[in-house]
Amino acid sequence: MEHWQNKHYSFFQNTACEYFPCHETKHPERFNCLFCYCPLYALGRNCGGNFRYTPSGIKDCSGCMIPHEKDNFGRITGRFQELCERLRRLEQTKE
Repeated sequence: MEHWQNKHYSFFQNTACEYFPCHETKHPERFNCLFCYCPLYALGRNCGGNFRYTPSGIKDCSGCMIPHEKDNFGRITGRFQELCERLRRLEQTKE
């Protein structure tokens, strides 16, 4: 078992939210709202999720449950270093 499993910081649910659950699910009791806005969105095509691009070029993640699955805390946070590296490279191109 991972060190974060069954810890309160790895799962949050806001059932009072007017959009809860924002994705169709058979198990709303396991729906994790912690990553309401997926940090992996910024990785574009490399996010690893189930997404599509709309005809106007907008990334549509409505078919993806990765950030909302209770057991994916480690999967999401495990990619933060990759996000930081992308930001670092982006900043270097602006200098």
